Amino acid sequence: MTRIAICLIATALLAVPVHGAEGGKFEAKPAKVDPPKELKDAVRDLLSDDAVQITDEKGGIAMTLWFRKEIPAKATPEQIKNGLTYREIQPTTIIGAVQLPSTWGDFRKQEIPAGVYTLRLAIQPQDGDHMGTAPYNEFCLLSPAGMDEKPDPMEVKALHKLSGNATGGTHPSVMLLFPNPQPDDAPKTADKGNGIWVVGIKRPLTIGSDKAALGFAFVVAGHTSE
Repeated sequence: MTRIAICLIATALLAVPVHGAEGGKFEAKPAKVDPPKELKDAVRDLLSDDAVQITDEKGGIAMTLWFRKEIPAKATPEQIKNGLTYREIQPTTIIGAVQLPSTWGDFRKQEIPAGVYTLRLAIQPQDGDHMGTAPYNEFCLLSPAGMDEKPDPMEVKALHKLSGNATGGTHPSVMLLFPNPQPDDAPKTADKGNGIWVVGIKRPLTIGSDKAALGFAFVVAGHTSE
C-alpha cells in the first residue's frame, strides 16, 4: 500500500464522528417517542414516551433520552423541605435509557458504540483512583439494553460489571450528573465550560405516598481533563 493511501485511510478514520468528544452547540427538544424495543419489557414498561432528543451543532441527533415515569426515593419531611438531591435515590436505581445513533464519548473519554443503553444511578467511590477525576460524584452508568434484564436495584459490583459491557472493558460507562436544584419545566441544555454540555430536566419522584420532583442535569457532551 502506498504512503498516500495510508494517509487517506488515516484521515477517513479520524473523520468518524464521536459525539461528546468535542464541544459545540447542543440543543434539547421534547419528542413523543416510544421507548426502544431493545429494552427488556420489564424495564421498558417503567419509561415514559416523553423523550428528549439532543441535537448537535449540525442539527443531527446526538442521542435520545427516555426517563422513568416516576423515580422511587426515600427522604424525610425535612429533606423534602430543604431540597432533594440525587442521594435520596438508591444507587443502581433505573433512571431511564438512552439511544446513541453513533459512537459517543463518555465522561472518561471511553467510546460507547451506537445502541440502546439503560441508565442507572451510581455514586463514585471516594478513593485514590477516583479523586479529582470529576467535579461531582453522581453518575448514571450505561449498560447494554439487552443485558439489563430486571428493573430492580442490584449489587453495586454487579452494575459496574454490567456497565463495563458497553465498551467491552472493565470500567463502567459513565454519564456524569451535575446538580440542578432549580430545574426548568422544559428540558434545556447548558454550556458548563471546557466543552461540557448538560441537559437539565425535571422528573417526578415518589417518596412513599408523597410526590415530589427533582432536577437532573445529564452530561451529554464533554469529558474529564484527567
